[in-house]
Amino acid sequence: MSDRILVFDTTLRDGEQSPGASLSRPEKLQIAQQLAKLGVDVIEAGFPISSPGDFEAVRQIAEEVRGPEICGLSRVRQEDIQRAYDAVKASPRARIHTVIATSQVHTEKKLRKSREEVLAMAVDGVRFARSLAAEHGNCTVEFSTEDAVRTDLEYLIDVVAATVEAGADVVNIPDTVGIATPPHFHRIIATLLERIPLLRERIVSVHCHDDLGLAVANSLAGVEAGARQVECTINGLGERAGNASLEEVVMALKVRRDHYQAASSVVTTELYRTSQLVSKLTGMAVQRNKAIVGMNAFLHEAGIHQDGMLKDASTYEIMSPADVGVPESRLTLGRRSGRHALKARLEELGYHLAEAELDQTYEQFLKIAERKKEVFDEDLAALMDDAVRGVPAKFKLLQAQVTTSTATDSLPTAVVVIEADGEVIKDAAIGDGGVDALYRAIERATGVTVDLADFQLRGVTGGTDAMGQATVKVMYQGRQTTGRGASTDVFEASAKALLDAINKVSWLEEQRAKGSGGAA
Repeated sequence: MSDRILVFDTTLRDGEQSPGASLSRPEKLQIAQQLAKLGVDVIEAGFPISSPGDFEAVRQIAEEVRGPEICGLSRVRQEDIQRAYDAVKASPRARIHTVIATSQVHTEKKLRKSREEVLAMAVDGVRFARSLAAEHGNCTVEFSTEDAVRTDLEYLIDVVAATVEAGADVVNIPDTVGIATPPHFHRIIATLLERIPLLRERIVSVHCHDDLGLAVANSLAGVEAGARQVECTINGLGERAGNASLEEVVMALKVRRDHYQAASSVVTTELYRTSQLVSKLTGMAVQRNKAIVGMNAFLHEAGIHQDGMLKDASTYEIMSPADVGVPESRLTLGRRSGRHALKARLEELGYHLAEAELDQTYEQFLKIAERKKEVFDEDLAALMDDAVRGVPAKFKLLQAQVTTSTATDSLPTAVVVIEADGEVIKDAAIGDGGVDALYRAIERATGVTVDLADFQLRGVTGGTDAMGQATVKVMYQGRQTTGRGASTDVFEASAKALLDAINKVSWLEEQRAKGSGGAA
């Protein structure tokens, strides 16, 4: 049996289903490109039949991202499978992933089908996917038995055996509701491999949810039992409590290779950067004590721990920050630092800029350096996140001034100066607080009104001069959009975040108008 474990990343499909984690098409492409750099084997880019936007996102990723297999999810219906294939067929390495539920509660309550009907639908779906894959020449067919863990084991064996016979290259066994325990899940995978000889010539995959906090443990139990693909997401994003965390699975295999006797091809030094990117684009913060990529993962405060670390890092660290790409350097830059120093540090952090981009970034860096004595790595990362946007910036913030007072009868007031397609617009508003007044003024100036669903503000580093990073989630015509902004001034950061969201809304409206043949 091979010791290679395939890493199937479903951040862009299952992960995006996390409430509040919606992504625009350019953001999905940006994450997919980083996942390719990370070295995942498969990127499940979306559910193409679910919407025209999802289809286009998957299609664009298939056309532009190279390295991993690009996968589209489908139900076992022919129209779903055809749509998934049409979305991924431009990729040199494509995958059709088709799924049907097999547990009694799902077949009776959701599908309202008999076991025999579900089995026939599964086989027909796999056969149709196989026929499309044959047209491509390098297209894999994966079949999933949704809610496999709660499926009668004998019936599960029948379904898996029949779909393997029908042409499935990969059979995925999901713990859809996160109810399994590691010994239980191990027993299911081991039984399937034992009872279905042909399955040993295919790839068994596992897809575990984290409702009981056991998704990673169950996934690794599946590997121990013979599974050779793990489906997971960056930062453990996903429905409800989320999916198995990619970074935890990968590092468990690496650190405990002596036990698992298996490894992935993931470039672990890209884990932290990928985690940060996904966190910023989805607006889903990584908890401080998150394993592998959390802010506290490599911090030591207890005196006994610090004493041990000073003598030998291995006393309390089973991996080094460098193993997962956490910047170890505490090099700081200031207003006297030159372009070359900035360029060198950005490249160490993974940002490679063209000269024109470097010039623009250096100007922004100097503005921050004038406000702070020291500019840290975290400040630079926030600066780059603020500078790199997935959509054109129709509206740019030139100036924002907010006036507040502790007096009970005062009226918080905000004045903004915004550039819109070369035109300078000034406007003002009052509100219930400084941010409310600021946002009202921005909406007046841009002419775009959104509903604020969530607002978060955090300090990127410590100190009173810390960079503030604002994240907003807004609703516009039934669609949620995330915006981000960074500055040493919290009001400026807040204004940038709302304008980022409004720019995305405006871009989406323009794309929708183009798609319908109308004017923007």
